[in-house]
Amino acid sequence: MIDAHHHLWKYSAAEYGWITPQMPSIRRDFLPPQLEELMHHFGIEGTVAVQARQTIEETSWLLSLADKHPLIRGVVGWVPLTQGPGVKPHLERFAANRRLRGVRHVIHDEPDPRYILRDDFNAGVSALHEFGLRYDILIFEKHLPAAIEFVDRHPNQIFILDHIAKPRIKERILSPWDRNMREMAKRENVYCKLSGMVTEADLGAWTPQDLQPYIDVVLVTFGPRRLMYGSDWPVLLRASDYARWFGTVNHAISKLSKPEQSRIMGETAAEAYAL
Repeated sequence: MIDAHHHLWKYSAAEYGWITPQMPSIRRDFLPPQLEELMHHFGIEGTVAVQARQTIEETSWLLSLADKHPLIRGVVGWVPLTQGPGVKPHLERFAANRRLRGVRHVIHDEPDPRYILRDDFNAGVSALHEFGLRYDILIFEKHLPAAIEFVDRHPNQIFILDHIAKPRIKERILSPWDRNMREMAKRENVYCKLSGMVTEADLGAWTPQDLQPYIDVVLVTFGPRRLMYGSDWPVLLRASDYARWFGTVNHAISKLSKPEQSRIMGETAAEAYAL
């Protein structure tokens, strides 16, 4: 099994400003020893560590951790994709480490709702394919139409859509997210992470039944072949412990065949990221 989405950090208020005082459960360090203990308990044999700061220093740090801890099979880091010709030296430097499997930018925090379509950003994304790197798409559901247009500009690039595009689970709103996800899933070069859902639900009162309609949509649209399990730990802790999320996913996919369950719980991530 593979957890395709988690974070690690040495917490400081200055470096992790997005972790607000309203998030007391995650305002502390989360480091490899805790990760290894947790993953061992649930029988998870590999993970993908994903950026939580938009700095090249964090990318270097995550890769150094992956070099020391075999559990971390891949890293999705950050590089300055809008730097034009200046992005290639960063990609050359980091891609020399085989543990770098992808790059991500926090699109949903950008003031420009169409940031993902900027020419300079797209030029940077175009360079990823040369280095065998994936791109993780981090958006809210409102960004899906622009993200579909973005994906169509890069037909040879492998994309991973994080957190099922963050639908409005708390409000129990399916449309137009469901229609846009059906459209996005027509692109065979796009995979989807079954992750980050509980923090889009009612943090203190969500139930598996609240999540099921959204899980059903991605099961139908992406199917087990392009759907992968991720925890979004430790951000997950704002709404759930690891065991509850892990159990919710396993119950939701329990009616699938064993090979289909194996795809979601590890094989899709291994394929998508070439772990």
